[in-house]
Amino acid sequence: MATTKITPSESAKTQSLPPQPTSPGKSPGKKIPAKKKRLKEKHPRLYSLDAYRGLIMISLAFGGFGLAGTAKKHLAENPDSSLWENVLYNFTHVQWTGCGFWDLIQPSFMFMVGVSMAYSYTKRASMGHSWFRMFGHVLWRSLVLILLGVFLSSNGKDQTNWWFMNVLSQIGLGYSFLFIFWRFPWKAQALGILLILAGTWGLYTFEPNTGIDVGNGAPEVGVSAEWAQENLKDIAPAWQKNANVGHHIDLVVINEFQRKEPFKFSAGGYQTVNFLPSLATMLIGLMCGELLRSDHSNKRKFWTLIIAGALGLIVGHYLHLSGFIPMVKRIWTPSWALFSAGWCCLILATLYGIMDILKWRWAFFPLIVVGMNSLLMYFMAMLLKPWTTGLLKTHLGPDAFNLLGELNSPFVQSTAIGLFFWLICWYLYEQKIFVRI
Repeated sequence: MATTKITPSESAKTQSLPPQPTSPGKSPGKKIPAKKKRLKEKHPRLYSLDAYRGLIMISLAFGGFGLAGTAKKHLAENPDSSLWENVLYNFTHVQWTGCGFWDLIQPSFMFMVGVSMAYSYTKRASMGHSWFRMFGHVLWRSLVLILLGVFLSSNGKDQTNWWFMNVLSQIGLGYSFLFIFWRFPWKAQALGILLILAGTWGLYTFEPNTGIDVGNGAPEVGVSAEWAQENLKDIAPAWQKNANVGHHIDLVVINEFQRKEPFKFSAGGYQTVNFLPSLATMLIGLMCGELLRSDHSNKRKFWTLIIAGALGLIVGHYLHLSGFIPMVKRIWTPSWALFSAGWCCLILATLYGIMDILKWRWAFFPLIVVGMNSLLMYFMAMLLKPWTTGLLKTHLGPDAFNLLGELNSPFVQSTAIGLFFWLICWYLYEQKIFVRI
């Protein structure tokens, strides 16, 4: 991990092609011909990607603005409120099948990694870096991401928690494979997505598996009878919680690491092998990044993203409704990979239209501030929330978060903590200091 200080001109063109070398016999200060100027500015910074990063990181760091906790308090007072039921659904993870806004946080991370790769390694190549040098950097970045995920998963534990379900570890596990696809033609990348998703389906479907007795549940792997009856009815054994091939792989892999107690199950049903189907999500992001780097018109880029997003939603939802492959984010089923990537394409298209076509960047300045320091924001959100809560109570008083009443205290608390983190990012943005790996 490194802290980089970027000058204003560099900040505006971080993703641009580097300046052209001076021709022999010409003065270094000689004016660059208009043709070369156009080449230099051919791929300006993708502000929509910064805004997308900012949107997701603000949602995460602000704890969804405490809306889940606020909804629970209001529902305790008024259980029949459809408004607060919808808020709670969208700001918590669904129990098994389905999708709410909060479930799109991790797919967005994976998708944006792919979009970013289309720019970052093209820039490195234009600087003269060989494929092997770049692949060495990719391997290093992959290792760092995996270990950072383990570090965050170990926070508060009394020993290293070798756990690979954290989003950083999942990105790290798939990052090197994503790079291998980087310079492939789009048809080869599309074929790769198809093979990855088909392989995932085969891996889960063809493993001998009787699943869980829905009537009695499986308490030994964290599945109560009540939960199973509510969430696993009509779900094929291959896709059931903690009774699938991903769970069986984790029983072997995770227990290879030193642990005080043997690993028995993931409470949320997440699996390490999720990085395989989520690689398809990253590949879709890579294809979108290559599209945005292309010489096609802005209009064509925008509508291609819209069409791709709509297709992802339709195909993913159809696979779910048909009963062929249920849409389960926690084990990243192929239908989920397509459905969530569809939403990611639509979000990016919307921001691209506003930020890079209409150039209304001023309206999303708070997102850009965070998007350009997203890694720092992520670490503050994961590690500093308890400390920040205590700090605010010390200086503002123990009842500071009841400003809008006790029912809305989660909203006030989460927003105050998030604003504290945002101000740190804003200060660093003004100083042109950005944390990178």
